Amino acid sequence: MNHEGRHHAEFAAQRERMVREQIERRGVRDPRVLEAMRQTPRELFVMEKDRRRAYQDAPLLIGDGQTISQPYVVALMAEALRVGPEDKVLEVGLGSGYATAVLCRLARSVCAVERRGALVERAREALQRAGCANVRVMHANGTLGCEAEAPFDAISVAASGPEPPRALLEQLKIGGRLVMPVGGERGMQELVRMTRTGERRWERECLGGVRFVPLVGEQGWPEARDHGS
Repeated sequence: MNHEGRHHAEFAAQRERMVREQIERRGVRDPRVLEAMRQTPRELFVMEKDRRRAYQDAPLLIGDGQTISQPYVVALMAEALRVGPEDKVLEVGLGSGYATAVLCRLARSVCAVERRGALVERAREALQRAGCANVRVMHANGTLGCEAEAPFDAISVAASGPEPPRALLEQLKIGGRLVMPVGGERGMQELVRMTRTGERRWERECLGGVRFVPLVGEQGWPEARDHGS
């Protein structure tokens, strides 16, 4: 086996161990989510110097004050979204592109929005290398969603806001789910699932404590507070 082949086999073994020890052991049970986590090469979405640490049970810095979430949080959010194989998904906060790649393996199509241009280009390249052909990447203010592509079956927001943005709630289909961290800019937040149950009705569920960078934009935190974590 050549050098590249050895690395490929090592990363595959680390992914399998990650799913077993970090994700299944903590209660994520959806078999489609677990398989998507096994198939998604996280090492492509971290900085080159951190490739050996890609499968650690921790977030990692990806530049511009942003992080790639720990694998368990990505799996937890994916499971909470209840994504079906024919679903259209919006992701707000593309970041590294890793969670996007997981969602691409669960959904029919994914529209991913990111406000930081440097992250957009790196993530787009990583998604291409990971074989994700069913994703559209947009450089835009994610708090406003993507009205041109709405409505969505599921919306994932990978940054914390004071409340779920109204624009995003209104871009859900009836029966659609939005999952995002809600709370202060620093410290712990609450992971919330909002399910649209009617034209003007949403059901709110709290799924536990998490820690994310702030959601900045018109319906998030003000620009001046955008200083990463």
